[in-house]
Amino acid sequence: MCDSCGCGQPSDAVTFRKPGEMEHHHHDHTHDHDHGSGRTIDIKQDVLQQNNMLAQRNRGWFEAKNILALNLVSSPGSGKTTLLVRTITHLKTDIPISVIEGDQQTLTDANRIAATGAEVVQVNTGHGCHLDAEMVRKALQKLAPAENSIVMVENVGNLVCPALFDLGEASKVVIISVTEGDDKPLKYPTMFAASDLCIINKIDLLPYVDFDVDKCEKAAVQVNPELEFLRVSATTGEGMDQWYDWLRARRV
Repeated sequence: MCDSCGCGQPSDAVTFRKPGEMEHHHHDHTHDHDHGSGRTIDIKQDVLQQNNMLAQRNRGWFEAKNILALNLVSSPGSGKTTLLVRTITHLKTDIPISVIEGDQQTLTDANRIAATGAEVVQVNTGHGCHLDAEMVRKALQKLAPAENSIVMVENVGNLVCPALFDLGEASKVVIISVTEGDDKPLKYPTMFAASDLCIINKIDLLPYVDFDVDKCEKAAVQVNPELEFLRVSATTGEGMDQWYDWLRARRV
């Protein structure tokens, strides 16, 4: 598990910024650098246990402030940011929504979110392939979300490691686009087993791609019989009202 992706990188390799902030790089150069490419990192069970303990603290914090926290997970290019932009734009007069953006580099997605008027903190993980509970805790300190609001965590695009790391969220929402294979749930069962909702996005492209929605849902149910499904196009808005209703129901 993750012997070369950077999961075990030191925390000073992670940056937390709001759009417009200068990047501050704090790095202690009194130590020796290991620039070898053969470094192997093992994630031990105690690492996951430590993360789970911090996640429970995050969960308690969310519950105390009546904040619905959702962990959005997917492969790269599924349309998570487009989904968020449309959701925030539609609901911002009714429900305060703020965002923690996870990417290895750049402020690109955070800038898109900020353009909606929502508060957002970008977490750049460097070589890391997922967010963890400690990163979310630090991002929340900068984000300062309002009580009775929604916090969306847009995780790093990856269907493997984010499934293993609890962030303190109320639910994981896995997003798959019709431009991917309809067998993704069987190839990455842990992610679909860990999620409460599967959003099948980009359904406006179904006439142009070889993707069987029913087959995809059937495969996902094999690994998670309780999984709910929504079929949407974040670009055209088709099916998005059902997503908004799901959010309102979970927020109560």
